[in-house]
Amino acid sequence: MKVKIAFYKAKGNWQNKIIRWWTKSPYSHAELVLPDGKTWIGISPFLTSKVSSRENPTFNEDNWDFVELEITEEQYDVILDFYNETKGCKYDWIGMLLSQFLPFHIKRREKWYCSEWIAYALRIANVVHWKVVKIYDRCDLSPGVLYNIAQSVNVVTKNVMVIEIPEPPDTTVAIG
Repeated sequence: MKVKIAFYKAKGNWQNKIIRWWTKSPYSHAELVLPDGKTWIGISPFLTSKVSSRENPTFNEDNWDFVELEITEEQYDVILDFYNETKGCKYDWIGMLLSQFLPFHIKRREKWYCSEWIAYALRIANVVHWKVVKIYDRCDLSPGVLYNIAQSVNVVTKNVMVIEIPEPPDTTVAIG
């Protein structure tokens, strides 16, 4: 099963332009697209300013880049659990702005910005391994940084060899 991260690259409004200029990235927003391809989860100061899902959003594919990530059913369940726990949390203006100016990550528990929420969802579900991408150590989790993380996860997962380890034989001895 696959999830996609959708990265907004269209011209957009003046806020999109500032975000792209400040982060030196072609992307100003990101959303997580669930395996059904119809449900998008994200948080945007331009929409509801809360973590929410949208069903069948109307969008122009030319305005978005997508990165697909292979996930397991268990990882999908964890992403949904994380969404249900954070649904309705507000946009983190303070954390987003201060993280751009200070050399450390500012995180408020009940507040998120788009790419930060996705990075945490993927990390908590172990789609992104903490040793590969130390999210807690990053002051910048902009859409461009998330794009690079997603690309690195794709490279890592494509080169992983899966080894099946057989179950050990039952060595239980019945006495008696």
